[in-house]
Amino acid sequence: MTVNHSGDSDGVTGAGDGVGADGGAGAGGGASAALAGVRVIELATLFAGPLATAFLGDFGADVVKVEHPAKPDPSRGHGPAKDGIGLWWKVLGRNKRTVTANLSDPAGADVLRRLVADADVLVENFRPGTLERWGIGPAELHAVNPRLVIARISGFGQFGPYARRPGFGTLAEAMSGFAAATGEPDGPPTLPPFGLADSVTAMSTAYAVMLALRARDASGAGQVVDLAIIEPIMAMLGPQITWYDQIGYVQPRLGNRSNNNAPRNTYRCADGRWVAVSTSAQSIAERVLRLVGRPELIDEPWFGTGGGRAAHADVLDAAVGAWVAARDREEVVAAFEQAQAAVAPIYDVRDVLADPQYTALGTAVSVPDPDLGPVRMQNVPFRMSATPGQIRHTGRGHGQDTDDVLTALGFTDDEIAELRAGGAI
Repeated sequence: MTVNHSGDSDGVTGAGDGVGADGGAGAGGGASAALAGVRVIELATLFAGPLATAFLGDFGADVVKVEHPAKPDPSRGHGPAKDGIGLWWKVLGRNKRTVTANLSDPAGADVLRRLVADADVLVENFRPGTLERWGIGPAELHAVNPRLVIARISGFGQFGPYARRPGFGTLAEAMSGFAAATGEPDGPPTLPPFGLADSVTAMSTAYAVMLALRARDASGAGQVVDLAIIEPIMAMLGPQITWYDQIGYVQPRLGNRSNNNAPRNTYRCADGRWVAVSTSAQSIAERVLRLVGRPELIDEPWFGTGGGRAAHADVLDAAVGAWVAARDREEVVAAFEQAQAAVAPIYDVRDVLADPQYTALGTAVSVPDPDLGPVRMQNVPFRMSATPGQIRHTGRGHGQDTDDVLTALGFTDDEIAELRAGGAI
């Protein structure tokens, strides 16, 4: 990938002073990082945009997060805290430098123009029309830097009857069909207890940005990427639209069961812990029934297809459930593994951190933090043999890097003081 600058001799400097981190991700902050030399400006809060830029920063992009001087990203105070320090921000703000600018102030908007002049990517999630109202919409930014890739995240997209509505991941989980298909058959539609739609949108945004950068390599021009949070989650829901379009089928709520195969459910063990069983393959289904002592069910005419087994889920769940209920979880998992049948213990975070497979993969990493000391968090989500990623530092303080970044852009000390006095930064 070609970037429009080399090294860090001018403009925005690289985040080379970040602390290192151990774990399986490797040293992704140096010249070997896949996105070394790519500069990203983030104008985003809660949560899709900031997570997307974190994914880019994990692989070496120089991410500069711009926050309002008096109203920082609410994720800094979101969720549990330790000694008054928000913990979510330490993860979401990783590998970023932080500056402040009031973009509705002409002087603050000018700071942004100077930031994007030598940047590759801008990610924003203001309500559609906001940047245009401030005179820093895509047309104005592309006049400054035609090579800039601008990713715009909003609840409902940049156009259409809902475009100017406030949007959050919860609304996308509701409107996408996810909630309608999630939960027990006789229970209410169920929302996830975490930012699922935001996270899927973040991954989609990082992917879209890479596509736009690749296209820029060919054309020399940047472009605008429009991401509506209500859309990426639909890619996870399978062929629901096609099913309805072709045969009028609407997927119902099935709890932990599937209408494509059985047994497929969660089962409680004798020690009160739980396991999940999946039998998507016919051979696995047969192994499970032999393991639990019910081989005669394999000879039933309905057992030969996933749909046939799903139609008899009560019978199959009773067989598997009774066998599992008589044994502790360790015994259940060991027996399934010996039988080459598919099972997984149902973990909470304590189990995750103690599991040897996650330990081998380096899935959790300990990162030094100036406020909290060592902080464990999820590592980068995949491994690359030649250009690995790395969490170089945790989320930094509000506006911590403002003076350094503006100085690198050519602002003098007097100009920075004047901007600060006027509330522009």
